[in-house]
Amino acid sequence: MATNTTIEHTTFRNPDMYWDIAADIYYPPHFDAHNSYPTIVSAHPIGSCKEQTSGNIYASALAEAGNVVIAFDASFQGASGGTPRFIEDPAQRVEDFRRVADYLTTLPYVDADRIGVLGVCGGGGYTLNAAMTEKRFKAVASITGVNYGRMMRETQGSNDAVIAALEAAATQRTKEARGADSAVAGMLPDSKEAAHDVGDIDIVEAYDYYRTERGESPNGCVLFENAHGASALGWDAFHLADTLLTQPLLVIVGDKQGAFGAYRDGHDIIRRAASKDKKLIVLENVSHYDLYDQPHGAGEALKSVIPFFAEHL
Repeated sequence: MATNTTIEHTTFRNPDMYWDIAADIYYPPHFDAHNSYPTIVSAHPIGSCKEQTSGNIYASALAEAGNVVIAFDASFQGASGGTPRFIEDPAQRVEDFRRVADYLTTLPYVDADRIGVLGVCGGGGYTLNAAMTEKRFKAVASITGVNYGRMMRETQGSNDAVIAALEAAATQRTKEARGADSAVAGMLPDSKEAAHDVGDIDIVEAYDYYRTERGESPNGCVLFENAHGASALGWDAFHLADTLLTQPLLVIVGDKQGAFGAYRDGHDIIRRAASKDKKLIVLENVSHYDLYDQPHGAGEALKSVIPFFAEHL
């Protein structure tokens, strides 16, 4: 993967916020602040952070190709501010994209008419949803994108279980309103052996990515705050895509299907999107986590992602 880039660590705050957003800006080779550049927003997966696939893989390679790229931490996660920690609220996650776009328009070297957006895993689902109402994004790429609301409902197993989860979230929120500490839960099994016992390829490879030297990061905690999780159970990343998702669209998935459902979601959003220019690429013998960092996954995806943005930005 590309390495010949300069990275600037930055924070910013919008007028509607009480916390900072942390981000890494990746500059192309021979960057000149007096010039104007196409710029891409890169969004991390659920439970992840900007230092992982959205930054060190996709942002780095896209910057090497001549773009300015900003990889940011979601509010309440990573190095960004906001409490309680580890909130995964779709409304806030989508609003973060607008906050980043606002910030980019204040930078003199960013061409505000050539901003694209890319997301990985749950970040891909949020990217698709954000682009429906944020038309400063002129081109959209989803890498193994997951509709987080759909995934969360399916994970419960039944509608009765969804209702029970909503009741539990309500109970926890009441406790915290009365002074109790925030409660968080992890998504991953406790050990490699436990992950293999589950048997699903997405769970096995999630453990390998987040809990080994392959991809682990201090801020890639894969933790979720319980009391504010109710909103995700009632959310659909693809709602209104048939009328509002109009930008050029590239969706890339692998054909090795797992519990997170990215393969199905990729086909679903391509079918539903109103975009006249839309393309689905299914990479053979590639899994969800291959598209995070592996040469035959992410490396192959970038062979399409880089020219896609070059054409549309």
